[in-house]
Amino acid sequence: MNVSLEKLNDVEGKLIVNVEESDYKAKVDSEIKKIGRTHAIPGFRKGHVPMSQLVRMYGKHVKSDVLNQDVYEAVINYIRENKLGILGEPLPVDVKEISIEQKDFTFAYEIGLAPELNINLDKSTTLEYYPIKVTDEMKNDQDKMLRERFGKQEPGEEFEERALVKGVLMELNADGTVKADEDAIQVTAAIVAPFLFKGKDEAAKFEGKKVGDKVVFNPYASAEGNAAELASMLNIDKERAAEVKADFEFAISEIIVNRLAEYGQEFYDDVFGKDKVTTEEDYHKGVTAMIASQLAPNSENLFQFTAEKALVEKYGNFELPANFLKKWLVARNEGLTAENVDEEYEKMIPSIKWQLIKERIAQQADIKIENEDLDNYAKSIAAQQLAQYGMYNLGDDILADYAKRLLNDKNSRQHIVEQVGDRKLFNAIKNIATIDVKEVTLDEFKEIAQKAQA
Repeated sequence: MNVSLEKLNDVEGKLIVNVEESDYKAKVDSEIKKIGRTHAIPGFRKGHVPMSQLVRMYGKHVKSDVLNQDVYEAVINYIRENKLGILGEPLPVDVKEISIEQKDFTFAYEIGLAPELNINLDKSTTLEYYPIKVTDEMKNDQDKMLRERFGKQEPGEEFEERALVKGVLMELNADGTVKADEDAIQVTAAIVAPFLFKGKDEAAKFEGKKVGDKVVFNPYASAEGNAAELASMLNIDKERAAEVKADFEFAISEIIVNRLAEYGQEFYDDVFGKDKVTTEEDYHKGVTAMIASQLAPNSENLFQFTAEKALVEKYGNFELPANFLKKWLVARNEGLTAENVDEEYEKMIPSIKWQLIKERIAQQADIKIENEDLDNYAKSIAAQQLAQYGMYNLGDDILADYAKRLLNDKNSRQHIVEQVGDRKLFNAIKNIATIDVKEVTLDEFKEIAQKAQA
């Protein structure tokens, strides 16, 4: 079997495959004999069907399958062995019915050739990077949130911000008296969290109240009519809750207040892990670093977006195999035709060019993705996902097990490989190019990002 390349122009070509009978006959005969051994054919004992009969019944189909498989493998092997950079996949020029009598064949496949790129990224290219400034307000808010999260709940005498209130909840008549009808709603072990009320005027009615006091408020207004929230508060089904708009009297039997965690080793361990922080000064430094790490992905995403755009503008003036790529898009997308493919192709041009540019930069930077890179990134994903459920500072064995499951899943593994590759690529770009770092406020960052994406 002979494969040769016929270049049509700099970015398009044909692979010609010449096949002689000796290239495929032995395999076809073997497949036909296997059918004779394994198939039950009426009028013959299994394994005793004459070869001539098998050829008449199955020869054309088997020959077609063998040729299609072997020819395509030969094309792929030729591309691999000759290190041809191609875009898309080889497309057969003509699909012809295989004749059982014909012995020699010629097949042709169209291919799109990746253009030769002369890219040598260096310090002459300047790219901007915008870290977000961590303000005192951010640090104070984060500190308060952490102290609330790791604080303690304890009984209080007077209502405070973020307190839970327990007691008896009684439906009222229009005149303000307690409703005594058979269908009256009464919750003897009610619990409400006014700080979660959507209706802030209703939440304000609890301010200054003490154990033993009574509060008249409107649950419907407090939930702004949300039937699910009302059903939970009033211990009734959602259908009925949607119709309950009366005022209620809440007789307070207990107030549970949230005491902020005190600075100290127990609190520091809760936030950062055992003995990782031991002083208040280091705690505040850790909080600053925590906020910076939370903001960093925003800066990184914007850098990647603007760097990609800038590098495509600088290096993207090259020809693509447009005719071939349009045919390829039509062949692999059911909804596309020769008449409507142009619009879809135009949308793809920047991503195709970026893919070629980043592959060239990755070669220049000698980027390699190791198993250790995948393991570490998978662990970071595991830590982020588990943190969403309040699970912090977990042992490495737990994260390693979770990461292993992520990497064993085909789809998540591919995503991780892509993310690790991009991370290494943009880190390499930062080292090779000149990076103009400009610290900005969060509002300034939002404005810059909006302009960049406009």
